[in-house]
Amino acid sequence: MEIYVVALSQHRGVKEVTEWMSKISDVPVPDICRHRFLMYNKDAAQHLFEVSAGLNSLIVGEGQILSQVKQVVKTGQGVPGFDRKISGLFKHAITVGKRVRTETSISTGSVSVSSAAVELALMKLPESSHATARMLVVGAGKMGKLVIKHLAAKGCTKIVVANRTQDKVAAIQEELKDVEIAYKPLSEILACAAEADVVFTSTASETVLFTKERVQKLPPVSSEVGGRRLFVDISVPRNVGSCVSDLENTQVYNVDDLKEVVASNKEDRLRKAMEAQVIIEDEVKEFEAWKDSLETVPTIKKLRGYAERIRASELEKCLSKMGDDLPKNQKKAVYDLSVGIVNKLLHGPMQHLRCDGSENRSLSEILENMHALNRIFNLDTEISVLEQKIRAKIEQNQK
Repeated sequence: MEIYVVALSQHRGVKEVTEWMSKISDVPVPDICRHRFLMYNKDAAQHLFEVSAGLNSLIVGEGQILSQVKQVVKTGQGVPGFDRKISGLFKHAITVGKRVRTETSISTGSVSVSSAAVELALMKLPESSHATARMLVVGAGKMGKLVIKHLAAKGCTKIVVANRTQDKVAAIQEELKDVEIAYKPLSEILACAAEADVVFTSTASETVLFTKERVQKLPPVSSEVGGRRLFVDISVPRNVGSCVSDLENTQVYNVDDLKEVVASNKEDRLRKAMEAQVIIEDEVKEFEAWKDSLETVPTIKKLRGYAERIRASELEKCLSKMGDDLPKNQKKAVYDLSVGIVNKLLHGPMQHLRCDGSENRSLSEILENMHALNRIFNLDTEISVLEQKIRAKIEQNQK
């Protein structure tokens, strides 16, 4: 589980979140502290970008994690606390994920969790039984559908699919007409498992579907398939009890075991990850510059508001002196003149306040400029917090 927090104080932020986790879970704070890992500022942004790009996934470049990052943004819309900074971070992470997949070969030819599951099962079966082994797929969601497709691609012509409803299975049957796909309701999974040599599970069930007690009642499989019934569990949380492996003639594999399949492509994975890392480093700099630029926004807004009030007041005085019969085009010309003068006058000060990476200006210089403008124009901006943030940024950059 990952929690992303925008906090004024780093220490206090960590403390409050840890205490909240303890409160909702009844896990003591010291236990949480022993198992947590912390990342701050730039490191936290880089971590999320790497996650979104699929670099931290078992299957490098897989697309499901990017969908989860998109879901965060979708769910966060309108939620208090999902403010400009944190929504900006996640939106930027989506951009990074898309850019990495577009500009590198990270997702080209890469296996998915589902295809790796099928590969693993076939690695464990005698080659002579690949075409005849009886396959059961429990769950017909995205992962289950991909398992079925990969089984079909490997030459399996008969597959039993157990699912809560028949609709999804019917759609898969329509798509894979050359494969004999039989639908069974979830209530019959034990009877189906009794007739299967390999069982793939990929449901969203929060309870274990195959316990040790249930599995030990199943009849043995033939020696043609190696004499062991295989369970390949790619569900999170797991659908197959971990102690099922204790049973004789039964073997359970889960997502962690897929590393065996993935390891065979290690060099290619490393090269792809290095390509992606160059893009991620570039995007982290861009995001940090955008985040820094937010610190001076209150001063920029107040300065523009101050100038706009003067412009509007002086324009009104000018137009009243020129009389009511002034043609519209001349009124517009005077209005445009006032706007143009203000924009030209503000351009210089605004440029000296921006820290978006477009100017070679140090953060300390920007901080001095912010102080000067607040003092000269009496903007009365609450700058103590802004100064604290910018100074922290400077210190971090100097480390």
